[in-house]
Amino acid sequence: MNWLEAIVLGLIQGFTEFLPVSSSGHLELGKYLFGIDPEANFYFSIAVHGATVLSTILVLWKDITDLAKGFFRFKWNEETAYIVKIFISMIPTAIAGFFLAEITETYFTGNMISLGIHFIITAILLLMTFIIRPKERSIGFFDSFIIGIAQAIAILPAISRSGATIATGMMLGNKKADIARFSFLMVLVPVIGANIMELKSGEFSAEGTSLLAISAGFIAAFVSGYFACKWMINLVKKGSLGWFAIYCIVIGIISILIGTHVI
Repeated sequence: MNWLEAIVLGLIQGFTEFLPVSSSGHLELGKYLFGIDPEANFYFSIAVHGATVLSTILVLWKDITDLAKGFFRFKWNEETAYIVKIFISMIPTAIAGFFLAEITETYFTGNMISLGIHFIITAILLLMTFIIRPKERSIGFFDSFIIGIAQAIAILPAISRSGATIATGMMLGNKKADIARFSFLMVLVPVIGANIMELKSGEFSAEGTSLLAISAGFIAAFVSGYFACKWMINLVKKGSLGWFAIYCIVIGIISILIGTHVI
């Protein structure tokens, strides 16, 4: 992977991380089209995911500091309850990451057919928000666990994490103004934890990915992620996810056709 390809992939990661179209799926598709070995550059994906975590922190900095101030009062309040909900949402992801890590990595091998199927699954989740429309309410503790299950399923490439969690929250009847914020905050600890584990493993600078390429991709993902995050938060409030569902269907069909060598 050269630095120009890294910038393109970083931009793809940044823009698609927060849009409900799957950043991991687009990264796998981009690697396939560039002819990049997906296994040799697995840790590049970890790096650009870390970049979008930083962009999330920058966009939601006020929310994060308010939650921290409330939590460190060391009493049960609205902020403490919210943080507990975030940790509850992390339980399914932690279980999936611990028991299914090796199985999950087998999907990051450039299989376009499975990638296409997962894109279509994302589209179905988004379309379900137009069918199931209960009254809006606050996110509860049980809601956070169900949303966490959606996030755990989205460890597979092309199943959008933001799409799965936001769509699940909307189907549960959570307030649109709250679900995007919760969706973006709940991913911070799992992704930071994954990055730390990879750094400790000593395999971060895997063969096939130069430090220049990682740095270029990181910066591109951070800048594009910042703007995409702000846009998506405002977009979810309007509930406008239909066009993303159509896009995922189209890109899913294209991926399957590529995988079957029709195109």
